[in-house]
Amino acid sequence: MFAPRVFASMIGALTVFAIVTYLLNGSLTSTLVQTLICAVLMQVGYFLAVVFLVWKKARDRDRQAAENARASADEKQAGKVSTGRLNRPGHFNP
Repeated sequence: MFAPRVFASMIGALTVFAIVTYLLNGSLTSTLVQTLICAVLMQVGYFLAVVFLVWKKARDRDRQAAENARASADEKQAGKVSTGRLNRPGHFNP
């Protein structure tokens, strides 16, 4: 989610919401209060969406690390030599 695009969309949605609310109610005070509540709810939704995306990315990274560890353990059990250890910087082959 690209933040500037989300904020521009939120401002557009809040503007439309405010216009429609004013046309329905005819009260400027009521329109401002309801628009403010709508803005807060939209911000909470955006925050929760970002938290969910970060949580999902961390969960996928943990799963990938567990799969790599499992593959490494299977490789060691099969008696294979890991080429990753041999290609580390500072490893000298005489």
